[in-house]
Amino acid sequence: MLEPKKIKYRKQHRNRGAFYGKATRGTTLAFGSFGLKTQTAGELTARQIEAARRAMTHRVQRGGKIWIRVFPHTPVTHKAAEVPMGSGKGSVEYYSTILKPGVMLFEIDGLPADAAMEALTLASHKLPMKTKIVTRLHA
Repeated sequence: MLEPKKIKYRKQHRNRGAFYGKATRGTTLAFGSFGLKTQTAGELTARQIEAARRAMTHRVQRGGKIWIRVFPHTPVTHKAAEVPMGSGKGSVEYYSTILKPGVMLFEIDGLPADAAMEALTLASHKLPMKTKIVTRLHA
């Protein structure tokens, strides 16, 4: 699974105020011909990214190339059940990233259109937010 190799601080605030507004960067296709783009805001965990990647890779077999355009940098902590208040912040459980509407999640290339669409559809079923498939317009 995706996880930062090294971080400056082990625990962070989750910055849940970042759910508002639309994305300004990372919104267009940069590498592939087909992409999966978010339509709603949400938090994406490393496990969810890995599940979507595995679904796409399984569908395309050994054809095509897949790019993952997001990375989970933010550590998310949890305290154990029934622990009294105080005694500090909980331990890091997983890593996540906050996404705004319009962020490109995955890109795919080197496949026929129907195969690429099917692979991206399978990936979208693994994600907790609404997504849409976008294609590069060949002029």
